[in-house]
Amino acid sequence: MDKAVVGVVGTGLMGVGIATQSALHGHRTIVHDVDAARLASVAPKAEAVLDELIDAGRIDAAAKRAALARIETHTTLETMSAAQFVIEAIPEVLELKHRLYASLAQLLAADAILASNTSGFTPDQLAVPLRAKERFLIAHFWNPPHMIPLVEVVPGTATDPHVTEQTVALMSAIGMEPVVLTKAIPGFVGNRLQFAVLREALNIVRSGAATADVVDRVMKASLGRRWGIVGPLEGADLGGLDTFLDISTHLMPELAKDEDVLDLLREQVEAGRVGVRSGAGFYDWDDAHLAQVKEGRKRVISRG
Repeated sequence: MDKAVVGVVGTGLMGVGIATQSALHGHRTIVHDVDAARLASVAPKAEAVLDELIDAGRIDAAAKRAALARIETHTTLETMSAAQFVIEAIPEVLELKHRLYASLAQLLAADAILASNTSGFTPDQLAVPLRAKERFLIAHFWNPPHMIPLVEVVPGTATDPHVTEQTVALMSAIGMEPVVLTKAIPGFVGNRLQFAVLREALNIVRSGAATADVVDRVMKASLGRRWGIVGPLEGADLGGLDTFLDISTHLMPELAKDEDVLDLLREQVEAGRVGVRSGAGFYDWDDAHLAQVKEGRKRVISRG
């Protein structure tokens, strides 16, 4: 699917991030939203992403101008009829997605592929209103796409294998790192790993064994670095499965296994401490802390 016309429905951070990544890699990219004000936010959001890439030394000003020129915005859904690949990135409300898919089914070319960026629904749940279920699947990007290259490609039970192959090819062509799941499971792979770690992090803080700062410093100075080189199963192989079995036998019974740790999150939320958005969560978010995170993002983006 070389230089396919890519359609993106939705103008949140994920939708704009996906559109920018597509345009940056030479694809005409059509972005749709029914709200003209949200559409007007696409250009400045895309420009901010591209400026971050310039600041990290990944692209130059000419590449930024070319990418912005490839992004089109439209309030009419009919413009999606020109796209060979359409990515839905609207809110996680099943009724809204079904309504959108029913409309797209009347517009898309017979050989077009429709993908959802969902992280919460299975492909078979989403494909209900579609006649051409064989041309539908999930392509779950991570935020922000210009920094996190993973795309979890999740075919449904009716998805044509060739559609999966085409999707993988396009994801690779726009600079992403696609992986294909052999079956759909809640949370796919990435979120399951993320929330398994979060549960134990909450458990440690709630137990009083360490502060949130210590937990995060341990992760960033050890596993965060190691997992950028080898995954957890590669690490087990390298360390010796017999050794990991011995450690697991003693340690796994001690790990959190229930949802009681969510009480720690509930306490924060009920107190109005929801994180950066409110200025406080597990941390008080001042300008210095935000600048530190921004500098970390720059280092990661510069590595490509």
